[in-house]
Amino acid sequence: MEDKKLVITIARSYGSGGLTLAKKLGIELGLPVYDREILRRASDQSGISEELFGEVDECVKKIFMSSKGKYKGIPLTPENSAFTSNDNLFEIQADVIKKIANTESCIFVGRCADYILKDRPYVLSLYFYASEADCLERLRKQVFGTDEELLKRMHEIDKHRSDYYRYYTGKDWNDARNYDFCLDTGVMDYDKLIEVVKSYIEIKNRDM
Repeated sequence: MEDKKLVITIARSYGSGGLTLAKKLGIELGLPVYDREILRRASDQSGISEELFGEVDECVKKIFMSSKGKYKGIPLTPENSAFTSNDNLFEIQADVIKKIANTESCIFVGRCADYILKDRPYVLSLYFYASEADCLERLRKQVFGTDEELLKRMHEIDKHRSDYYRYYTGKDWNDARNYDFCLDTGVMDYDKLIEVVKSYIEIKNRDM
């Protein structure tokens, strides 16, 4: 790759193998991958415990779901009474994502990074998904539980991610129009999927 700035954001349905793909892609491209590391950095930046960030990681409480598009782009200061509110915890994470994207090429997993960085020309947003059957087959190898339990977990996590995305961005998480490239991960193995994604990035990178 050339020395152009490149930031990749990855949204993924549960069971699609999105995190594994992100890590493999990071190795192939020599880019750091930021997932839960965002929570630690947000904690370090704000002084708020990492556990508190973890409690609301990619999920929102149902009582708040009447509002949409809550992301403002400006974290509150410690003097504000809402400094540790769920909305401000998101704002702090978003600020961390922007600061990292300002300084290095990297890969972000989840946390609405595609929306937070949507106006930056060097950002490519990817969405990985798979059929319920393909996700279930992958989860059987990774998570303990009956098929019924795994399906329930899959649906719950995807709903959390969808609600979270809609609440902070006002958009639908699984709408292909939100992303530069969407890929069904159930159609081939990881190595082939990585080659497809790398080819897309290389082609797209010529115009960036």
